[in-house]
Amino acid sequence: MITRYALFDGQIHEGQSDAFRTAVLAEILPKWRQFPGALSVRVTFAESRDEGAPEYPMILAISYPDLPSVDAALASPVRSEARAATESVLARFFTGKIHHHVTTAHEYAPL
Repeated sequence: MITRYALFDGQIHEGQSDAFRTAVLAEILPKWRQFPGALSVRVTFAESRDEGAPEYPMILAISYPDLPSVDAALASPVRSEARAATESVLARFFTGKIHHHVTTAHEYAPL
């Protein structure tokens, strides 16, 4: 299984945390959940972050069964809609960068 992470590295505008969270769940997450082949799509916000997770205000993770599924999702027209929704929310509530990272899920399995 492959998980592609979008790491949101920056700051939510002062006093906008609740509005940002609402916009992510209502405007961004549904678009990314339409990716073909995605097994799961989840968002982790800083206040609900697991102990030891990276220090990012938000992490978006999409898991796929294999690399061909990732390639198909990235080539899908759904990607441009998801990116547009993400950019719209970020422009309103967020200052910073997005870092993309692809890894296999087994790297995070307990030792």
